[in-house]
Amino acid sequence: MSLIIKNKKVQSGGLKRFSLANITIVFIGFVCVCLVGLLFLHLVEARRYELKVAEFASANVTRAMAQQAEDTFDEADLVLEALIDSLGANNYDAQQQLRLHDVLARRAQALAQVHGFFFFDAGGHSVVSSFGEKFPEATVADRAYFKYHQNSDSLAPLISAAIRSRENGEWVIPFSRRVNDAQGHFNGVVLAAIKMQYFDDFFRGFNIDADGAMLIALSDGTLLVRRPSVERYIGVSLVDGEIFHDYLPHASSGNARITSKLDGQVRLFAYKRLGKYDLVVAGANSEKSALNEWYNTAVRTSLITGGVIAVIGLFGCLLLIQVRNGVQVEQSLREAKGMLQLQATHDSLTGLANRRLFELSFSLEIKRCARYKRPISLVMIDIDFFKTYNDLYGHVAGDQCLSIVAEIIRLCSQRTSDLAVRYGGEEFCLLLPETDATGAFAIAERLRLGIIERAIPHTGNPLGTLTISLGCHTFIPEGNEASSDIIAKADTALYQAKNAGRNTTQVFADMA
Repeated sequence: MSLIIKNKKVQSGGLKRFSLANITIVFIGFVCVCLVGLLFLHLVEARRYELKVAEFASANVTRAMAQQAEDTFDEADLVLEALIDSLGANNYDAQQQLRLHDVLARRAQALAQVHGFFFFDAGGHSVVSSFGEKFPEATVADRAYFKYHQNSDSLAPLISAAIRSRENGEWVIPFSRRVNDAQGHFNGVVLAAIKMQYFDDFFRGFNIDADGAMLIALSDGTLLVRRPSVERYIGVSLVDGEIFHDYLPHASSGNARITSKLDGQVRLFAYKRLGKYDLVVAGANSEKSALNEWYNTAVRTSLITGGVIAVIGLFGCLLLIQVRNGVQVEQSLREAKGMLQLQATHDSLTGLANRRLFELSFSLEIKRCARYKRPISLVMIDIDFFKTYNDLYGHVAGDQCLSIVAEIIRLCSQRTSDLAVRYGGEEFCLLLPETDATGAFAIAERLRLGIIERAIPHTGNPLGTLTISLGCHTFIPEGNEASSDIIAKADTALYQAKNAGRNTTQVFADMA
């Protein structure tokens, strides 16, 4: 019984220590997860910040582009309005044409964005321009802007798709107005040809990344100017692009993350529709470039965090090894302590309780049974002619005989409260709490017959086999009994059994 209790204690301590090892693993894992989580949150926030900075930069670029575009066309529009006022009646004599040419030439020279100023009559022929020569045989009647003014009564300025100038082949953006005669009939078109190169030069002055983009387009999606400049994109329709298809119908300005249909780059666009002219401007920084420094930082931070986690993991492994070694050492100490306690309270040969444990347990059982008025029985057991057995068969066989008897005694004491004891030499006893005289006698007889059934040879015994003698004493304690008195009464019953011829069970005659 005591051995079982001690083993349970050892196992319980092992479980607690094993839990400590698990706690160590969980703690180290928690620290590592926290580090990864903090890194993730930091990188997410840093990425969001970088994208916001890029969006803000794109918005600033777009506002500057919008202002520049309006200023560019405003300056040209002032010249066109003055030219219309100067034309007056239909009298375009050589002197007036020369005067207008000089004025237009000076204006064109003063405005860096202007390729040239022109006035075409109702037939599309050049009447006057900022250039020195006229081309009477040339006509612009086939140009889209001319047809528009010819068929529309609107006097508002018109910005048309980019074309190549017939003077020198340069790409220009037509900016035109309708001219009416005194009766309000169509009388021609005044035109300012805006250099596309001017916008290219202007765009290069902005500090955007190499993969960024800037563009000016008509409201119908026709691309006028773009950075980076690719000639095949001039005049391409962007009407199916996300800015024109998804965003402009809902807001005249804003920000958008867009994958370009022209080159596949993902960019952070800011867009704006001009209120005065039929134009849309947009500027964008490449998401890849915007996040380039973030990527570098993320790699460095991840490597550092990974290194820290590796160090923590290594430290954790060493700590876990130490914890487990400590557990094993403590468990060994517990087992050793248990074995020492077992040796101090049990007989090393038979495994039964020794006299020390018997005396302690007997004293406790007397007090407990006295409290509940329950009987206690004590059975004293002695092997018959054991000294003769040792002389005949030797001490090794004697020890084996003692072990067999102890095993049978253990088997006959099934309850956990029963205590089988090697009292000394070949003498044993059996403490039976809460067992009356009848029960004690029955157990003693079962034990005696169990020895006979084993038929252990003993030529020194008149019966030829090993036998035992037993003495029983049962009493209901009052709590103040001396254990030595009770043992003496059971021992008296044992000697009565020996005097009665051995191999018998006797009950103490004077029961308390």
